[in-house]
Amino acid sequence: MMHTAVGWHVEMEFKEDETHTRAVALLRLPDGTEVRAHGHASRHRVDENQPRVGEEIAGARALNELAMQLLTKAHGEIDAASGRISHPINV
Repeated sequence: MMHTAVGWHVEMEFKEDETHTRAVALLRLPDGTEVRAHGHASRHRVDENQPRVGEEIAGARALNELAMQLLTKAHGEIDAASGRISHPINV
């Protein structure tokens, strides 16, 4: 039996100001599909300015949204291939 190695690379980009961090995650799948997701973090005014923490939170939220989009895509592909509505895919 032959195994195929597949790799995905997620690109993350951040935009920040003094109180907000926005993240965009981009994944290009082997079928040519691009999946893009967004995340956001806000620093409370009394918290110390730690850009890395804002990036981690916004990045995690973008990756979470990306995961949900991938599950929805897979679910649709299962339904299209089977001709029926499949059971929900849980995380």
